[in-house]
Amino acid sequence: MRTIEIKENDGGQRLDKYLSKRFKAMPKSLMYKYIRTKYIKLNGKKCDKSDFIKAGDVLTLYIKDEFFEQSAEKNYEFLKAPDKLEIIYEDENIIILDKKPGLIVHQDKSYHFDCLVMRVLHYLYKKEEYDPESEKSFTPALVNRIDRNTGGIVIAAKNAESLRILNAKIKSREVEKYYLALLSGCPKKESGILRDHLVKNNSTNTVRVTKKPVEGSKEIITEYRIVEKRDKTSLAEIKLHTGRTHQIRAHMASIGCPLAGDSKYGKGKKGFVNDRKYQALYAYKIKFAFTSDAGRLSYLNGKEFEVKNVGL
Repeated sequence: MRTIEIKENDGGQRLDKYLSKRFKAMPKSLMYKYIRTKYIKLNGKKCDKSDFIKAGDVLTLYIKDEFFEQSAEKNYEFLKAPDKLEIIYEDENIIILDKKPGLIVHQDKSYHFDCLVMRVLHYLYKKEEYDPESEKSFTPALVNRIDRNTGGIVIAAKNAESLRILNAKIKSREVEKYYLALLSGCPKKESGILRDHLVKNNSTNTVRVTKKPVEGSKEIITEYRIVEKRDKTSLAEIKLHTGRTHQIRAHMASIGCPLAGDSKYGKGKKGFVNDRKYQALYAYKIKFAFTSDAGRLSYLNGKEFEVKNVGL
């Protein structure tokens, strides 16, 4: 028999969800049997798979020792990644990071022990703010993501409650995102709001913009203003009202002003400037604009965070 006290980051979820994360080697059918037959109890009483657990609850488990995973510190994969981060802001709940172009945010087929989320885990582990042994069902996570070749702000949540709050706020557009983009040429209007539709082609990982809705399309709204005119380019500040794949790149290309260096959407466009390794796009500013309760993150409301010296 063993007992587990539920920590803060593990609270607020269904019992079966927690057990599935905590005991990865346990078949679900066996887990449900253990719950039905009282081999797993919640606060000393019979429980149900749909019960919600909270911090301070105690689970009593009469299960095989083999399901209690033992992890050696040296085997943590995140320790293979660097712990170097460009930190704009940090507190007990979140980290606001400046991701440089070329770094992936999550593991993909090109992953070789280095991505932003693994750097975050390594960093927090060294600070003793993340312990994989004591928090089996929660791992610090990124709230938003940006493309490998785009630089800019990414938010990481240190605890489960902050992650839930920020996910909801981003979904409801209560976190405003601003980008700087170097455009080939200059739009006819120096400011405006573009409203169109976007269709994604998964096989080619490209999108196309249409004026009218078509099958599978989603509405896109992109607000821009020109902040500086140059010889063959113009620097624009862009605010996203929707967040679709390649939205800024495709939308600006659709009005004849593709991003400098963006060979995917600029190729064949008149006046296209292709003098850069990556598309000239940077997620340089965020603003927390909460219109509903933000719980433990209420102190962020109204605050802005910005990357200085973007260099576009």
